[in-house]
Parts: sequence; C-alpha cells; structure tokens
Amino acid sequence: MALTNNDIIKKLRVALKMRDEDIVQVLKLVNFKITTSELGAFFRNEDHPKYMPLQDQILRNFLDGLIIYKRGPRDGSGAKAISPNVKPQNQKTDFKKPRGPVQAKTWQERLEKDVSKPEKPTAQKPVSKRPRISGKIGGRPKKG
Repeated sequence: MALTNNDIIKKLRVALKMRDEDIVQVLKLVNFKITTSELGAFFRNEDHPKYMPLQDQILRNFLDGLIIYKRGPRDGSGAKAISPNVKPQNQKTDFKKPRGPVQAKTWQERLEKDVSKPEKPTAQKPVSKRPRISGKIGGRPKKG
C-alpha cells in the first residue's frame, strides 16, 4: 500500500506537533490561502463523505512553506520567517532569585577556583553509645 499525500501530511503534522492554525500559517508563507475547515477534509478517513484527496500542488506548497517556517526565508525572497509555536513539555522553570551578584566567569576561572580550593576532610558520623533495639517497635503482634 502506497502512501497518499493525505498520509504524508498527516504524518508530518503529528511528527512536528502542528495544529491546523500552524499549517495555515505555513501555507501563508508561500502565499497559498486555505482555511482550517478545508484542512479538516484532508485529515478525515477515506470512508468519510467529506474526505478530499490532497492534491500535489497543496503538498508541494506545504513543504516549501515548511522550509521557510523552520529555516527562514532565502536571501532576497519576500517571505517572512516565523518562530514555531512550540511549547516545552515537562520542563520545570526555576523562579529562585540568585544569591548575591551574578558574575560571568570563564571556564578557566571556574577551573582555577575548583583546583585551588582545598578539599575538606570528610567528617564521620559520631557513633552512638546507645544499644540498638532489634525488632519492630509499636507494630502489630504476629498471628499464629
């Protein structure tokens, strides 16, 4: 079974995490106007009554627009580059204030600081003089 143009654009849409609005923006970069409802017809199952096969021209324009969307326009072309609307997933943001003044150091300065710092002797935990109690404390008695 060969891939159709509809299958190709579906797979690209999923792989690039694009929504219908993003695809419309990509096509606008190459001066191709399409609505989100027209796009919906391309993403439907082949059995659906409103399914439309994706024409080669639309796929070609989408791929050309995708290049501009990701890389930016060529020198001398009139198309604008836009930044993709990618939302970081599972990324924690650190809102802590820095302690003290932030100074930019080179990697050599950091290395010198780490090398010149004497190592502290590791302190061992004092040994407790109390005898250890074996067994559970406060648990249920065993049955049987």
